[in-house]
Amino acid sequence: MDDEVRIEPLVETENYEVVRVTDPEGQVVYHLDMFNLTIRFFEDEWDEFVALIMEAAGEEE
Repeated sequence: MDDEVRIEPLVETENYEVVRVTDPEGQVVYHLDMFNLTIRFFEDEWDEFVALIMEAAGEEE
């Protein structure tokens, strides 16, 4: 097993950033950075959050 933390920036805008962090044991945590606030999601929480946002975005149409 790799003994390093892997940090992968996924997307970034002027005000927001999403980063995927994988620890040496393979645990994945998503970091949603908004201004000076960081929200961390475990993989299953992230999947639920993305589904929620996708549904909300569909309501705008």
